[in-house]
Amino acid sequence: MSSCSSGSCGSQESQQASMAQQDNAITQSLGKIKNKILVMSGKGGVGKSTVSVNLALALASRGHKVGLMDVDLHGPDVIRMLNLTGTLEPPKNQNDLVAPLQYNENLKVVSLEYMMKDRDEAIIWRGPLKIQAIRQFIADMDWGELDYLIIDAPPGTGDEPLTIAQTIPLIKALVVTTPQKVALADVRKSLNFCNTVEMEVVGVVENMSGFVCPECNATVDIFKTGGGEEIAREFDHAFLGAVPMDPKVVIAGDDGVPYLSSEATSPATEAFSKVVDAVERRLPPVAPPAPIQMASADSASTTDCGCGGSCNPDTCDC
Repeated sequence: MSSCSSGSCGSQESQQASMAQQDNAITQSLGKIKNKILVMSGKGGVGKSTVSVNLALALASRGHKVGLMDVDLHGPDVIRMLNLTGTLEPPKNQNDLVAPLQYNENLKVVSLEYMMKDRDEAIIWRGPLKIQAIRQFIADMDWGELDYLIIDAPPGTGDEPLTIAQTIPLIKALVVTTPQKVALADVRKSLNFCNTVEMEVVGVVENMSGFVCPECNATVDIFKTGGGEEIAREFDHAFLGAVPMDPKVVIAGDDGVPYLSSEATSPATEAFSKVVDAVERRLPPVAPPAPIQMASADSASTTDCGCGGSCNPDTCDC
């Protein structure tokens, strides 16, 4: 006896076809992106979004093509930190991809907040809706060719980072912490999450490592320091650098003019520049190798040369 009733089989097949189509769109989109970085943290308040935004801006200012995706769906901050005021514009043709917000020539931005009519409206979604939104961010947006895609995730190890880990092959995590033991305890969970889902870790950044005095510009260790480097060593991951807290970072973030990636000279900007250097060294914007073209059966029958009959003795070793 068939288990189908009231057209449920047709509906299920339609959903599966739609999912397969979206999977294909995701694969095509990701194939144009050289490096994917998930910026995550074990707890809130460690400056994860600040690191995400400034990393994206710094890489873009160095001439790289960069995308910034905000998947902190319940508390998206990226749009406000960049002072982007645009709204979602539907494509002219129904089958075309949706254009992200363009911050500058080298930086594209996607966030749920700019898709909403009321940016102060609460997002009250369960897991399936969040998962689908993140998949649409990848499949439906016109990212184009990118050297780096920076993804700002919410704190913890819930639906959003798990969806990213399962949807984007070869994505790598950049983990942000502060020096205190409370933050480090939660970062251990993030690093164990990466181990569980087999996500490579680019490295650990210790944020708010000391305080830059607004009067003398010297760094004062009002908090503990060294915790980020210690936990990176414990998990055998790279330590990308320690960035001190600077009051100008908070002011700039509120004004929509990010400070750490600016040309200002301070201990904080200099330290962050070294973090960006480390990311570039570990993840250079190099295109994946082209697939090897195998000789055809016809050419193989006329010659033993692997070049398929067009052998150049000066350039090949066959």
